[in-house]
Amino acid sequence: MDPQFDEFLHVPARLSIVAVLAPADWVDFGFLRDSIGTSDSALSKQVSALAGAGYVDVRKNQDKRARRTYVRLTPQGREAFVRHAAALERIVALARGSDERPAAQ
Repeated sequence: MDPQFDEFLHVPARLSIVAVLAPADWVDFGFLRDSIGTSDSALSKQVSALAGAGYVDVRKNQDKRARRTYVRLTPQGREAFVRHAAALERIVALARGSDERPAAQ
């Protein structure tokens, strides 16, 4: 197994969350939920796990109408995602028998 492969991050729901967060700063919880097609409770559980691992920050704001929750990758989470994505690329390259392997991160 590639040493950069992150089994915690590889859980499909978590990987989907960090993939949506990667190109953004703060992302609205509802947008994140809709983007990955899950329920509030399932997303909340995975976001809590990612926060516990130090991969995401969660911010809650109260506006005039409702409480809003925002999520973003931490620097640690961003680095973990980049390493994990590179590991997946290397695994795919090996499976294809490619001589062109992505650079190690």
